[in-house]
Amino acid sequence: MFDDDRPDFIPFAFANHPYIATLFRETSVHAMRFLLLSILIVISSQVAFAQDPASLRPDPNNPVGENLDVPPGWQVRLDQPNPDIVLSANKDSTDIWFVTMTPGWHVTAGPAAIYYHPANVATSDYAVTSTIHLFDPKGRNEGYGVFLGGSDLEGDDQAYTYFLLRNDGKFLIKRRSGSTTSNIVPWTAAESIAVFPEGGGGSTATNTLRVDVSDGLILFFVNDILVRELDADEIQTNGIVGLRINHGLDVHVSDLTVSTD
Repeated sequence: MFDDDRPDFIPFAFANHPYIATLFRETSVHAMRFLLLSILIVISSQVAFAQDPASLRPDPNNPVGENLDVPPGWQVRLDQPNPDIVLSANKDSTDIWFVTMTPGWHVTAGPAAIYYHPANVATSDYAVTSTIHLFDPKGRNEGYGVFLGGSDLEGDDQAYTYFLLRNDGKFLIKRRSGSTTSNIVPWTAAESIAVFPEGGGGSTATNTLRVDVSDGLILFFVNDILVRELDADEIQTNGIVGLRINHGLDVHVSDLTVSTD
């Protein structure tokens, strides 16, 4: 009934597994090799699935997907839901142009929205850093920046805290809980904020925002200058981090990273 090249041993790791042990007893050497390979593939896939979640975070220098395509895995939530709003990689026929553009991503915004990848989760002590290049805002004085502590971002109980800059040289720290928002720090001037000059005269205004969460404090920086310090118990910091881009702005995000060192 069986070929003569059946193995006369069962690997120790599988000796007590009734199904696999039976397969070894009734399988030829050649088929056993295939069986072992299949088992190793399954084990390897389980190990990969169980990898450090941090490795799944989007990398601005090695993004998933192709340049000038909508980045796979990212989510966009509008402040005001509108099923007629189109998000695509076709710049000439879309309301929101959101594409991979290494390094990072480019957003030509329609309505105000948050942009995030569900794997971009930060907890405990960490720093989130984003470098954003603002193109000519054409007179719009809208905010752009990062958010942290995001939860239920697809549900009615969405919550997050956002840290925004504006082209008048001011920053804002604000909290959203469901449909309501509340100021933590109202729009406040900071000399470290780079602005796009009136009448043009430059290609972009580039700012690096950083939020450090450690030792019970939350520190907010613009271009390495501390602009505000808060106690950690004032803000929920555990959760998803991402971007917030308000109405009509054109920005390139060359960096959005979470570090825990």
